[in-house]
Amino acid sequence: MKKALLFCALTMMTMNVQAFSQETHKRIVIDAINYMAQNPTTTQYSRLQQYAEKNNLTVNALADLLGQAAYDVDDFEDTFFCGAITGDCVQAPVWGAAKSIVKYTSYWHFQNHTQGADAHGNDFGGYNYEKLTVWGNIDSLAATWLKGDYLDDGAGGETGWFRADDTQYNTYGVTEANYRIDSHSSYAMYDDFEEMPFQPIDNLGQYWYQSYLQSGQPQLLGFVFHTTDLLQPHHTWTTSALNHSSWESWVKDYYDQEDLNNMQLVHNAMADFTAVPITSQDIRPLLTQGGAYSYAQGGIVLNSQDHYDRLTTAKQVIPHAIAMVVHLLNHAMVAR
Repeated sequence: MKKALLFCALTMMTMNVQAFSQETHKRIVIDAINYMAQNPTTTQYSRLQQYAEKNNLTVNALADLLGQAAYDVDDFEDTFFCGAITGDCVQAPVWGAAKSIVKYTSYWHFQNHTQGADAHGNDFGGYNYEKLTVWGNIDSLAATWLKGDYLDDGAGGETGWFRADDTQYNTYGVTEANYRIDSHSSYAMYDDFEEMPFQPIDNLGQYWYQSYLQSGQPQLLGFVFHTTDLLQPHHTWTTSALNHSSWESWVKDYYDQEDLNNMQLVHNAMADFTAVPITSQDIRPLLTQGGAYSYAQGGIVLNSQDHYDRLTTAKQVIPHAIAMVVHLLNHAMVAR
């Protein structure tokens, strides 16, 4: 009965925890490469051209490929939660059938700047309902709906009642392990959704960056650029609610109309990042700088839907998201 009532409530809502829309993620990457093309003497644009040629692509085609990969991260089928009683494992809630609802994989896309170090030993943790300092109806309703549900850990692991086990994917042994970089975990951390300390998005970015350095594959590099979620204030203040969905839609709708990708603003934003040293392969300090910026500048969009408030914030965070990708591309072109 309780879940039936929650279903009715949740289906009346628009839930979206993917921060910038997928289209915006793609545009940010394309605009970063446009910036490099316009500033070849201060960026690694010539090496980017060589990289494109090596992969039998034009620069424009490479930009589209990298942008599409950043877009695709929200569609990963790598995170399943299982019913505490039924043992049934799914990658999205039943009330997530609407187009705007993303999958459970999006819970890896946060870096909580309202808290310090997490249970894993990361300097900033990811989404953890138990540790939220700002939250809304979607956060609380999801935690109630998923209360006691556990992260899929493959065959022979956690089960529902009477050893019911409909495992679909070893999320703990694969996804969580991939994002566990320089930290530690135990499965006990993931056996109740409402207490799960998800790994932060900078670890996601680092995993895919290391994969790119090993293989040189453009798609893997593109996955890294989904970390522009760090420039979306909801993902550094950390909440699935508080105007999350309407803000995302606003940014997509006004991206061109309000010139959010103004290249002079991107130029100014470049100086707000400390470039990753060429001798280092750890991009997380740069990513955390992006998260600190959105946390410091963008909190108003959690509480205001005023066009001017949103425009002021967007004129800050979108150019900084583009600049962050430029810095990442500069490093990626010389790191291999």
